Amino acid sequence: MNALTRADIKLGIYEKALPPDLDWPGRLAAARRLGFDFVEMSVDETDERLARLRWSTSERKAFREAVADSGVSVPSMCLSGHRRFPLGSRDPAVRQRADEIMRDAIHLAVDLGIRTIQLAGYDVYYEQGGEDTVVYFKDGLRRGLELAARENVMLAMEIMDHPLQCSIVKFLNLRASMPSPWFSVYPDLGNLSAWGADVAGELELGLEHIVAMHLKDTIAVAPGFPGKFKEVPFGDGCVDFSAAFRTLARLRYRGPFLVEMWTGKTDDPYAEIARARDWLLAKMTEGGYLAATIQGA
Repeated sequence: MNALTRADIKLGIYEKALPPDLDWPGRLAAARRLGFDFVEMSVDETDERLARLRWSTSERKAFREAVADSGVSVPSMCLSGHRRFPLGSRDPAVRQRADEIMRDAIHLAVDLGIRTIQLAGYDVYYEQGGEDTVVYFKDGLRRGLELAARENVMLAMEIMDHPLQCSIVKFLNLRASMPSPWFSVYPDLGNLSAWGADVAGELELGLEHIVAMHLKDTIAVAPGFPGKFKEVPFGDGCVDFSAAFRTLARLRYRGPFLVEMWTGKTDDPYAEIARARDWLLAKMTEGGYLAATIQGA
């Protein structure tokens, strides 16, 4: 396979990498200046971001107009609000709230033009799980998939920092119990690597179901150490990016890449993002995925 050019791939940036005081026009303009093709929206467990699920008609219209004016798309949503309100909770009221979050996220995605909702693979997060919480989780997921199918929205399971969904193999086992064309996987190279997975083998097994790819560095789980899954500078962790891109080149992967990072502890978030972008493009070249790295692209 001939190596691709930067113009052949879609490279996006996670909303939380950008300064938090930006509005959506500012966020999209910053992403464009930094050379990204898209931004991934976050609907996390905070009241502020959960409130997006109840945006008014005028707020949804303003968002669509901002995207149309920017030249940058928002094709995906990271729905991590289920960490606080998990589908697998033993509390029926919490499970009902989790269903509402899923329903509202799917409807918001339809209105905003978002095609993929990334799900957090937790049965529960702030309580001890068990066989019953996994059953509740699966039941809630099935209900979500039924609505997603009706609305033509893809639900994509992230490979997580949590044992329930920490590998593509585990996703495939889950998917086998609820097969749906609207259920896919969103691997995180950092999370896969931190759990000691055979990254090349996992990517090959799951290729036909991979809808997008997270690019993040991590520090591996080890005896007595839970691993570090966030805020690891690129190049300081355990991910062999060159090898991963070599595998993706061999498999002819053509989906988007999302740079997942956080810049709240840096004095110059834009410079930090630009360094990460260039470092990753260089690794794509080193792995034979890209023909050349274009600095500042």
